[in-house]
Amino acid sequence: MPRSVTALRSYSWEKFGRDLIAGITVGLVALPLAMAFAISSGVPPESGIYCAAIAGFLISALGGSMTQIGGPTGAFVVVVAGIVQKHGIDGLFMCTLMAGAMLVLLGVTGLGSAVKYIPRPVVVGFTNGIAVLIASTQIRDFFGLQVEKVPGEFLPRMTVLLDAAGTWQAAPTLLGLACLTLLIALLIRPIRVPGTILALLLGTGAALLMNLQVETIGTRFGGIPSGLPSLQIPQFRPELISVLLAPAVTVAMLGAIESLLSAVVADRMTGDRHNPNVELAAQGVANIVSPLFGGLPATGAIARTATNIRSGAQTPMAGMIHGLTLLAILVFAAPAARHIPLAVLAATLFVVAYTMGEWKEIPQILKLGWSERLVWALTFLLTVFADLTVAVQAGMILAALTYIRRVTETTTVERVTEGYVEDGRRHSLQENPLPEGVAAYRIHGPFLFGSTDKLSVILDDLPSLPPIVLLRLRNTSVIDATGVHALEDLAKRLRAAGRTLVVCGLRDQPGALLHRADLAAHLGEENIQPDLASAIARAREIQQSVRA
Repeated sequence: MPRSVTALRSYSWEKFGRDLIAGITVGLVALPLAMAFAISSGVPPESGIYCAAIAGFLISALGGSMTQIGGPTGAFVVVVAGIVQKHGIDGLFMCTLMAGAMLVLLGVTGLGSAVKYIPRPVVVGFTNGIAVLIASTQIRDFFGLQVEKVPGEFLPRMTVLLDAAGTWQAAPTLLGLACLTLLIALLIRPIRVPGTILALLLGTGAALLMNLQVETIGTRFGGIPSGLPSLQIPQFRPELISVLLAPAVTVAMLGAIESLLSAVVADRMTGDRHNPNVELAAQGVANIVSPLFGGLPATGAIARTATNIRSGAQTPMAGMIHGLTLLAILVFAAPAARHIPLAVLAATLFVVAYTMGEWKEIPQILKLGWSERLVWALTFLLTVFADLTVAVQAGMILAALTYIRRVTETTTVERVTEGYVEDGRRHSLQENPLPEGVAAYRIHGPFLFGSTDKLSVILDDLPSLPPIVLLRLRNTSVIDATGVHALEDLAKRLRAAGRTLVVCGLRDQPGALLHRADLAAHLGEENIQPDLASAIARAREIQQSVRA
């Protein structure tokens, strides 16, 4: 069942009041982002608003997350721009419909969990690459460069922009810099008013009051049509089905990955648990309906979801109100949007590119070994310089080969000796019974991408867990970057809940990788013990210090 239905069982006027405030707030935040994503994708700004309104409403109404906000995102900019340049608007709408059908199929067949088999370095690599591409598409508008048409590929685009560097204009550059400075300042020290709204209002007001000669939505697109979006069935072109199959798979995969990542972020912030298959089915329905009204592909939006939660959202009603807010803006305030300077939207997307890029993950991946570095670097470089579809395919193939190598390397044959048996006593629960106030879990087998979600067994027990949790890794033969990230997240969530995590029994490869990843920074060096006996001794120390 969609979460909007189950939420009605305990709904109240108090919850509605909070949902109303959150929905209106996130609707206002979504407005400039939706227009900016549409413009950078090479389509009119209203296509972004139509997507945010219609798809956003459907994702909240039918989805499996309590507070997820859906709409156009930066992940689709590169793919959408390429499809529009090659096949036009009808090609984009066909591609979105095909991707929507694939997402519904993933959801109703229960294959939503298959997305977890994409390793962390691949996700980070193409996220970094998409962020670079988004930023590169905004250079023209930010500096007011006189370029008639910007190429879709990265290197030709940068060449054209460099050739046009001498045509930069002071007015849009200064306006863009002012808005960018404001947005960065509000990232460092947030206030109650979302930065995107403030930058949009102040930037547009400054351009009007000072009569700045800058390009606006009105000068480039003639404004935004007023009124509700109308049904427009795209022209069906059978010859494009085979051509658009690969882009449709990319759109579906990106939509699945980003929506589930966003839902996981929402779960962490609220303590809720989303249903991935219901969520993917809702994403699919939204992507089938959105192009029928001239909208872009849609997925879960992490930043807008976080804004929704921070604004007090309680149920999916907030996301539905967010969609209705955007429709109200189209009906009552669309003419005012023609005055919005493109330099302001460019500054907004520069910040979006930075915040979505997951740049803090790169040093972590680089510390983990040559295989993780290679998978990340290959995915990143192919995303920027080649094609997103090729990048993800190559990254997945390389990750699969690395997975096979790691699993086969952990297979060992050794003689059982008296020393081996004696050494095992230090890891035995029979020889080392747990004291009261301590819960123990173990990970058995390789802890690689695709298996890290099994830690939810611990998180499900979180409310009833004692103050100390032991995690035994004696039977964990191998770990990868995704596993490291999962353990770090587990440590953070246990610490936030007032629990102490003690890890013990690390074998050679997991021990070396977790040392390079500096797991001790998340746990404390004293909470990483060589065996169960030492871990229990450490647990007793913690208990004594608490009593003292």
